[in-house]
Amino acid sequence: MASYKKILLCYDGSREGRKALRCGADLALDLQAETHLLSVVDMRSTIAQSAGLLTDVACGRFEETAREILQEGVDWLTERGVRAQGHFAFGHPIDEIANLANELNADLVVVGHRCRTGLSRWWMGAGNTPLLDRVSCSILVACSSAAEDKKQQAAA
Repeated sequence: MASYKKILLCYDGSREGRKALRCGADLALDLQAETHLLSVVDMRSTIAQSAGLLTDVACGRFEETAREILQEGVDWLTERGVRAQGHFAFGHPIDEIANLANELNADLVVVGHRCRTGLSRWWMGAGNTPLLDRVSCSILVACSSAAEDKKQQAAA
């Protein structure tokens, strides 16, 4: 098994992000790895959805929410004994994950993924493929299901 000394966890507060956080925390503890947590605000999709009519107040609220999510992730890791440095970025998530992974010289990137089946996978395409081509480290894709999430919440 590869030795992962520096791990980048990607967290957005979603069910899939929580799964990535759990998996990454377990690895970081087991391997005593240096841990970084990234939260990204993707303003491109937000601006497109609003037809470019976002106010400065709305943009500020998106940033505030993303920073709260980042702090939530850092706090969750700290409670479990993982010291993590938080990172915040504006941009397309794939770009920002790749940029930070390369800047940190990370050994492993942990991302969450919503498992899809059948035609939805064909229609949506392979969303993580561009990331695979842009980093020189390993990537752990943590898949989550609604049933698994309910089980985790019941155990907490």
